[in-house]
Amino acid sequence: MILEGLVTTTDEEGKVHVAPMGPRVDSDMQSFLLRPYPSSNTCKHLMNRLEGVLHVTDDVTLIAQGAIGKVVAPECFSAKVVEGFVLKEACRAYEFQVSRIDTSEERVRLECNVLEVHHLRDFFGFNRAKHAVIEAAILASRTAFLNPEDIISEFRKLSVIIQKTGAEREISAFSLLENHVTCKLQEKLGLGG
Repeated sequence: MILEGLVTTTDEEGKVHVAPMGPRVDSDMQSFLLRPYPSSNTCKHLMNRLEGVLHVTDDVTLIAQGAIGKVVAPECFSAKVVEGFVLKEACRAYEFQVSRIDTSEERVRLECNVLEVHHLRDFFGFNRAKHAVIEAAILASRTAFLNPEDIISEFRKLSVIIQKTGAEREISAFSLLENHVTCKLQEKLGLGG
């Protein structure tokens, strides 16, 4: 199963980096598989430090910001076991260490072992709008290689869901992603700003 979440890593200067990531997990959550793209900052940080923190959250604003690299100074505290950071707004957090690296495929395969678990707050849950923001965040992070017409079509469908079932936070997160996608697709198609 793929669990959508956020991964915090630490850059060369010791600063927190937040990125959405969907690791392959099983129900015991003792270990999991991350598959970042080799060019991503998350992959570079994990290859360098071999540790990080996986977060489960229902905060779609943070997921949206992370997908487009717009998370600025997230509220966090120092991890207990790894050299890293735990997001205060997460529901659960899993400090992990990379135990095996496989670079033979298009995406790097990082097998990770959980070292420490944090239960921070109850998981509020998802409505259709929160799911739509997650889908939009995935699309927004892939504008470089997905067909622009497909992205626009999917955003139109997701917009209807957001308007019908979303609250202010979901509407705002979706708008952030929509603006990002519009700019990226205009650049890609050479239409300017």
